[in-house]
Amino acid sequence: MSEVKLTAETRTEFGKGAARRIRRDNKVPGVLYGHGSQPLHLTFPGHDLLLALRTPNVLISLDIDGKTQELAIPKAVQRDPLKGFLEHVDLLLVKRGEKVTVEVPVVAEGELAAGGNLLEHVLNALPVEAEATHIPEQLTVSVEGLEAGASIHAKDIALPKGTTLAVEEDAVVLQVLAAQAEEPAEGEGEAEGGEESAEA
Repeated sequence: MSEVKLTAETRTEFGKGAARRIRRDNKVPGVLYGHGSQPLHLTFPGHDLLLALRTPNVLISLDIDGKTQELAIPKAVQRDPLKGFLEHVDLLLVKRGEKVTVEVPVVAEGELAAGGNLLEHVLNALPVEAEATHIPEQLTVSVEGLEAGASIHAKDIALPKGTTLAVEEDAVVLQVLAAQAEEPAEGEGEAEGGEESAEA
């Protein structure tokens, strides 16, 4: 998995006004917590953080005030619902070799059996436990040739070495639904019925 370096500054101003000022400077307020330590309130460079968060569960190497080096993964990201810019981020402190529970995106590949079947993602991401520095970016599953009624369970998905499920083995992740038959438009049935009686 990729490791991204970010610089961060400790912040002493809190509240909505302070957060707005931070965002005006193209920065993002955030909190680093974990390992029983006091939450650390930080400010991150907005563009660099946005690029880093494009990778799910990215491992972030933080340089805090040029004095402290820490490793962290994103835990909660708040975005503006309309414009999509980052409003706030919560990061979880991790150590190399430590196991963490995260949700990894599930990606389906391949073509379903012919017949217009639909693939439903019951779980878009699979909860797993993995070493903090070896979190898989995604889990790929083949759905090639699956028929309606087929389903893929958590236990059917191949996990990288050192990664284990953090959900019931029988949890349904993907399922194939039969294509819905279109109902006849109003009036069609009546016309057909009329034709039949005329022929009789």
